Amino acid sequence: MTVWIPVQCIHCHSTEVVKNGKSAEGKQRYRCQNDDCPHTTFIRDYTYSGCLRDVKQKIVEMTLNGSGIRDIARVLEISTDTVIKELKKGPMLRQVNHKLLETLHPEQVEVELLRIDEIEVQDVDEAELDEMWSFVGNKQNQRWLWHALDRRSGQVLGYVLGRRKDEVFQKLKTLLDPFGIHTY
Repeated sequence: MTVWIPVQCIHCHSTEVVKNGKSAEGKQRYRCQNDDCPHTTFIRDYTYSGCLRDVKQKIVEMTLNGSGIRDIARVLEISTDTVIKELKKGPMLRQVNHKLLETLHPEQVEVELLRIDEIEVQDVDEAELDEMWSFVGNKQNQRWLWHALDRRSGQVLGYVLGRRKDEVFQKLKTLLDPFGIHTY
């Protein structure tokens, strides 16, 4: 008796899938024939959970919530190399929260510039900036993550990876310009 199991691409959910050999662990590899799919091959049941999309998303979320690389690796039961590799991927991460920017209408945004000595206790939109560091190879080779949060909602507004230098902070300030934030 033959049992047919329908196979869908785990990335685009297309059923245009064919077998494409076996992995080193002996698992069946599949190839998606959909031209619009960003990935060509996949395995349905990964042995290592670090390959799963949900785990990769959790890596980014935990980083933005202040978890360190070793902490993330321990909680998700993956290697630190996987965490670092995922954080270094540029195209998947955006430095500015574009969804929030799209909801802002320029005619509804009111910007008021005040001198520091004129500021009174009032309802001013503020961004909370923070930085955290890890290292690559040894502790002298530090890498810093600078990020900005909307104080009221807790949403991530932007982030920059780099060294602990003024130029990196200036890049973050530039990313926050479209939000009209002047108090940090």
